[in-house]
Amino acid sequence: MLRRPRRLRSTKAIRNLVRETKLQIEDLIYPLFIVDGENIKREIPSMEGVYHFSVDMLEDEIKELTELGIEHVLLFGVPDDEKKDCCASEAFNPEGAVQRAVRKIKEINPQMDVICDVCMCEYTDHGHCGILTDSGYVHNDKTLNYLGKIALSYAESGADMVAPSDMMDGRIGALRNALDENGYETVAIMAYSAKYASAFYGPFRDAANSAPAFGDRKTYQMDPANSNEAMIEADLDIAEGADIIMVKPALSYLDIIRRFKDNYDLPIAAYNVSGEYSMLKEAVKKGLLSEDAIYEAVMSIKRAGATIIITYFAKDIAKLINTKK
Repeated sequence: MLRRPRRLRSTKAIRNLVRETKLQIEDLIYPLFIVDGENIKREIPSMEGVYHFSVDMLEDEIKELTELGIEHVLLFGVPDDEKKDCCASEAFNPEGAVQRAVRKIKEINPQMDVICDVCMCEYTDHGHCGILTDSGYVHNDKTLNYLGKIALSYAESGADMVAPSDMMDGRIGALRNALDENGYETVAIMAYSAKYASAFYGPFRDAANSAPAFGDRKTYQMDPANSNEAMIEADLDIAEGADIIMVKPALSYLDIIRRFKDNYDLPIAAYNVSGEYSMLKEAVKKGLLSEDAIYEAVMSIKRAGATIIITYFAKDIAKLINTKK
């Protein structure tokens, strides 16, 4: 028998030597939810171990992330209801929670890579990701102007990167122009290129208080049945100046991650979303799965082709990697 694949599985050292996919702490981005107020560190009921933070409570969290070796955070703003309006004006308030959080994080650790999600759903009184027409349809081109204002506000606060998640047509070009015209050519754009209208976002909408007041988001987020459409979206984002392209969610869309990897030379991000996180957390908590399932699931995202993984498991994975060093 010429080939015996088991030879390379015979010892732990040999398995380590020939392992094809290895998770690194540098691959990971940790999401943070920023709220108004003071002295707030509040666990999100549907996402065990994930918290709302007021800006004054960020220091210990950022120091922990730094000690673990996590170099990247993705910020989401969760404003008070009374600050929401039809055009998400709080999202581009220079003294908004996210803007203050960016400055605070840079004060705590100037080397921390701060990425800001750019969308309007958390900030609008209707919960949709743009400006509505009288009939309740999201007006694509009017929305672009506001997305540019939001991205520019984050850049002015010191963000290293912006991540538009709205799924409006032409948004990457609009943001790139807004940033470049105001002297922020070095601020990168991580595009949510293939963001699906997924059932796995439930806990996030609880965390961000961003569920739509009516209808759904299927007129702008992608149909989960479509694969070729993801390639069209990625092509457009790259042509408009995206620096990184993303697939969201991750675990149910590993085939899309693989297609991106096979067709594009840009860095590829994948968002291991809230529903995927809570589902695994609950399974481990109930003893249905071991904690090894968490590492296996996140590793599968990298194996599929993602070079960047946004995950609420970032701290868990970092701790595991550090114990193996």
